[in-house]
Amino acid sequence: MPYSIFHFFRSLADNRGKFRTVRRLDSFPFVRRLLSCRNKGIFPDLAIRLNGERSIFTGGELIELKDSASYTVASFNSTIPSRSKVIADIIAGEASSMRVQMERAGDDIFSLPERAVYYLVRGRKGGHTKMCLVYGSFFETVSAEELISQSFSQALRERLHESGKTISREMQEMVTSLLSEQETFSRVRDVKKASVKLRFRIMTEVKAEGNILNPNTYPEIRDDTLNLVLSCHDDTEEQEQRRKLALVFPNDELSKCRLFKLKHPLNGHFLVLQMSL
Repeated sequence: MPYSIFHFFRSLADNRGKFRTVRRLDSFPFVRRLLSCRNKGIFPDLAIRLNGERSIFTGGELIELKDSASYTVASFNSTIPSRSKVIADIIAGEASSMRVQMERAGDDIFSLPERAVYYLVRGRKGGHTKMCLVYGSFFETVSAEELISQSFSQALRERLHESGKTISREMQEMVTSLLSEQETFSRVRDVKKASVKLRFRIMTEVKAEGNILNPNTYPEIRDDTLNLVLSCHDDTEEQEQRRKLALVFPNDELSKCRLFKLKHPLNGHFLVLQMSL
């Protein structure tokens, strides 16, 4: 059987009733044979196995779990949401637990250097549940570097205004450019004579435009549904996504689901496969 985010979603669909009852999303009975690794407390929570033959499905997608007791997507701690990640940046060292798991699963890890990222999002409110397996570009409408740089630029301008001090525009741009890499903040800082070490932590919260659970922004995402949200920025991509769905879901099953395009106010259209929980 091929491995891919489509087959992973199929496995979720087969057990979707359990999303209403499991207390913690990481307690859901994910199908282990589809996964090359499972992690706790580090990104990613799950990774799909790689396929040897990749003409249709590559496999290797990375998945982060986001669980919320409301219709707000849970905060992203430390790792800014993105559409893809370079696997070499995630796996550190020969003894990395993630690397060991992937190798034991039979993955030729670096044969697919860049991995698509998906987020499995659960929201619960008033006895209802929404489940969305969302491609990362739904949240990454600007690059992580630009997000960090512009945020620091805003903070710098505010402090300069509040203090009454000025520095040249060139200096402002140089400072914000130097601080645009997320790795700058992930390192622990050891200050001489200090009895503690300091590490800055970036937390990312979704705005209304990125909150796929919000019924005011995205009324198409109904209560008590499971949704697969795929990139669909042009006709060619849409046809390719539909072709892959048809390979995983027989026509009689697809006919019982809703398949529609969802308009993101900042990032074009996405193709959504929706089914009842």
